[in-house]
Amino acid sequence: MINNTLKKIAVLSFALFSTSVLATAKGNHHFPGIFVGATTIESETDFSYGFEYEYKFNRTWGAGFVVENTNNAHEGAGVEVKLASAYFHPGKHHHVRIGLGFGEEKVNGINGHASHREDLIRASLNYDIVVGDFEIAPTIAFDFVDGETSAILGVAFIRPF
Repeated sequence: MINNTLKKIAVLSFALFSTSVLATAKGNHHFPGIFVGATTIESETDFSYGFEYEYKFNRTWGAGFVVENTNNAHEGAGVEVKLASAYFHPGKHHHVRIGLGFGEEKVNGINGHASHREDLIRASLNYDIVVGDFEIAPTIAFDFVDGETSAILGVAFIRPF
């Protein structure tokens, strides 16, 4: 079931990625969004959701933060990720967003898991598709925590202002 969900998210992301409905959100500096997707930690894939925010200094550079939850990760113990990121928007139209973030992963102390926090580094890639007043951003990210790598795949729904 999780693999089917992950496949559906991937198909949706690539379908949105290839659409021709593109524009640039001119003059906006604030980019808050809601993220939904799936996180794979080792061989376990679970539903993830969260909030993200980017402040664009100009069309090329931005900074922001991410708060993300994967409630069933680590055999149901749950994982919360909090990080700050820098974003680079290369190219002429600035629809690509490359992020590098630093923060922490908190594993909740239930189901036999001890509660603990670990440092986290996230590398992310988004493609922002403007649809009216909103942006839809297929996203892939990798979290590096204590020698392990987690993969995150999903879509962010963003309302710039």
